[in-house]
Amino acid sequence: MAMFPALMNNSIFGDFFDDPFFNNWRDGRRQGQGAKNALNSPLMNTDVREKDGQYQLSIDMPGFDKKDIGLRLEDGYLIVSAQKNGDQGDKDDQGRWIRRERYTGSCSRSFYVGDKVRQEDIHAHYANGTLEVTLPKISIEPADNTQKIAIED
Repeated sequence: MAMFPALMNNSIFGDFFDDPFFNNWRDGRRQGQGAKNALNSPLMNTDVREKDGQYQLSIDMPGFDKKDIGLRLEDGYLIVSAQKNGDQGDKDDQGRWIRRERYTGSCSRSFYVGDKVRQEDIHAHYANGTLEVTLPKISIEPADNTQKIAIED
């Protein structure tokens, strides 16, 4: 299985690179406010690498502290979120703000990892504005949900 975003499924290689890891890769239901702008945001751009039977995610999160970042496993999704609160007042101890362009708010990304991945299998490290996440590559077998319906006479 190749690790490419579901957004690429509309390309000529869509079937070739199909991988459930990226189903709903930027799913607005699992993102906070501003999910429509998330595609254009420099926050949380992600590189995914497959190595030694594991997936390695490198997620850009500049300007966040380790305490601002949260990871959780929910219904087969690895959800990475961050919250940055800033003083939005008109003044600080140095004087009145004329213009402030620093990011405050929250952002979130979700990755489908399957129901077999456990919390203790996921390892994360944050340094220099990049969150590194390692998790096992577990092959996901398609479920046979076919149910036959009898045709009445």
